[in-house]
Amino acid sequence: MVSVSGSKLDPWEYEEGEELSGGKGMTSYDFTSRAYLQFAPGLPLDKISDFTVGQSVFEVPWENSSSGQIDRRGLGPLFNANSCLACHVGNGIGKVPSGPTETMLTALVRLSNDPNYGGQFQPFSLSGVPAEGKVSVSYSQVEGVFKDGTPYTLRKPKIEFSNLNYGPLASDGEIYSLRNTSKVIGMGLLEAIPDETLLSLQDEYDSNFDGISGRVNSVPDIATGTNKIGRFGWKSNEPNLKQQGSRAFLEDIGVTSPLFPFKNCTSAQTACDSSPHGNLPELNPAKIDMMVKYMRLIAVPARRSPSSSETIAGKKIFFQAGCSSCHISKLLTGNISGAPEISGQIIRPYTDLLLHDMGEGLNDGRSDHLASGKEWRTPPLWGIGLVSEVNGTLQLLHDGRAESFMEAVLWHGGEAERSKQYVLGLSSSQRDQLVRFLESL
Repeated sequence: MVSVSGSKLDPWEYEEGEELSGGKGMTSYDFTSRAYLQFAPGLPLDKISDFTVGQSVFEVPWENSSSGQIDRRGLGPLFNANSCLACHVGNGIGKVPSGPTETMLTALVRLSNDPNYGGQFQPFSLSGVPAEGKVSVSYSQVEGVFKDGTPYTLRKPKIEFSNLNYGPLASDGEIYSLRNTSKVIGMGLLEAIPDETLLSLQDEYDSNFDGISGRVNSVPDIATGTNKIGRFGWKSNEPNLKQQGSRAFLEDIGVTSPLFPFKNCTSAQTACDSSPHGNLPELNPAKIDMMVKYMRLIAVPARRSPSSSETIAGKKIFFQAGCSSCHISKLLTGNISGAPEISGQIIRPYTDLLLHDMGEGLNDGRSDHLASGKEWRTPPLWGIGLVSEVNGTLQLLHDGRAESFMEAVLWHGGEAERSKQYVLGLSSSQRDQLVRFLESL
């Protein structure tokens, strides 16, 4: 990193243009509750039209097969929500229940292809089809102490099922994984990062002995019948936005598409399988294309106060703790035909999109292609400082267990154990500076 005068900067010093998280083409300046719903300033009218039309596919609720709204028929019959926006509230995160009496509305539970319930538990259904059942979340407490004597408490979620309508689950405990929804911003930029860049970042066998051994996930691309590098999802289990969005429509909403043309019903769910449906595929190719264009054009909020002394002090701690080894601060997108807004952009997503072993504390026991139960994709940190503004809550990590930035850090283990130990040794004021930096992203 070099300053304008030519002198070398430390990696935590302010770099000109650092506030442009989504690059010059995809950075927005709305810091309100609508911060994640913006397209970048300067988009041509045809791209704004694509954004608006695709947004309607993402946001408008789906209805049952007898609805008068013919183009919205296809909901269920088993589902988690009736639209994408219902879970990705404001294109942000969902809310995990705070206790067993609270209904799960914007989070979900992954299963390991249970013969009776499939790969995802669906607690809602249309009339005439029994829902799969109920799921509740309770928490145990994990106590700890910073090295300066300050105590802290973390919460660990526990999932419980009840009122199961299709028989018992195949086995218990480790195959269930609570999942919160994540931010839907800058997806087109992440898709535009060249494969070669991701491959160059991986170090599967830790050849440089820094304790970090990230690797790509190799996942099926249904459209081509080949394996591709995974980029999306908590375990990088989807290769592109088209497949990511199509699978979510099927598993979350029960809407079929060209990639997933069959209902999400198991052999035990006969009422589901025989229930009426909309025109097949319910999500036609034109709507899929509109949805993908929308997701590619959602901008990333600019950084706030990136050059302030407090922010820079926190950024220095972030780098010295080793957080930047996985949360890569700066990447370059490739050249995408017809999409200059995401092409050749210097972006600051704070991710490498690789899988990393995060230790036993975050082990869900559920593998996903090459990813083990302990491995998770490095989540992009861009825009994370606005989560509370957008969603009115701060529930971080894959299952929303962390209710603050510091709690999220303290759940890190495995390859990030050294970073966690560094943070445990910080003073109270240094911890505050680290949080200020994260709030600026």
